[in-house]
This record gives sequence, structure tokens and C-alpha cells, in this order.
Amino acid sequence: MTVQQPDQSLGELFSRLSGDLSALMRNEVQLAKVEMTDSAKQAARAGGMLAAAGFAGYMAIVLLSFALAWGLAELVPIGVAFLIVGLIWVAAGAVLYVTGRQRLQTAELKPEQTIETMQENVQWAKQPTS
Repeated sequence: MTVQQPDQSLGELFSRLSGDLSALMRNEVQLAKVEMTDSAKQAARAGGMLAAAGFAGYMAIVLLSFALAWGLAELVPIGVAFLIVGLIWVAAGAVLYVTGRQRLQTAELKPEQTIETMQENVQWAKQPTS
């Protein structure tokens, strides 16, 4: 903090205040960008996990279901064998979906730190000067 010169004009003081407020706003915007980037990365990872779970589930159902159902067809009728295999993959898909959804819900998309500092700035600006 700099000591104010008694011979500064009102215009110079307002100019300095304007510059300081501009710098403060630029810093707040930069902080918001950083926070939003981190939040977006977290949400993108969760979305990627959901997409990968869907693709893995599809491939597993297509390839392994036939093999398992044909193996089970040796013990039970073929229709029952395919039904059993289908229910197993439904359960696996449900677990993957719930896990991905939970991770997506934990992604914080609000720039909490920026909101807090902006509220502090408003309170500071409202304080009477002495």
C-alpha cells in the first residue's frame, strides 16, 4: 500500500482508483477462468468415464454374451441361456452408470473462490473511508 501524497488532485485519486478497480476485476476474471477450467476438466473426465462405460458395455455384451449363452445352452434351453446372460450385463451396466453419475454430480461447476472474493470486494467497497 502506498502513502497518499497530500498534493494529489481529486482527478489523480479517481484515476488511481479506476486503475486499481480495473486490475482487481482482471484478477477476479482470471481466477474465475482458472476455477471454471478445473471444474470443466473434472466434468469432462466424468463424462468420458460414462462414455467409456457405455462403449465397454456394448462390446462386452456383443462379444461375450454370445460365447456365454452358447456355453449355458449346454445346460439349459438356449432362450433361457441368452436371458441369463442379458441380465448379467444389465447389472454390470447399472453399476457403471451409477458410478459415472455419482462422479459427475460431485463435479463443482461454480467458481466458489471467485464468488467469495467478489463478496469480500463488495463489502470492502461499501466500507466508509476514514
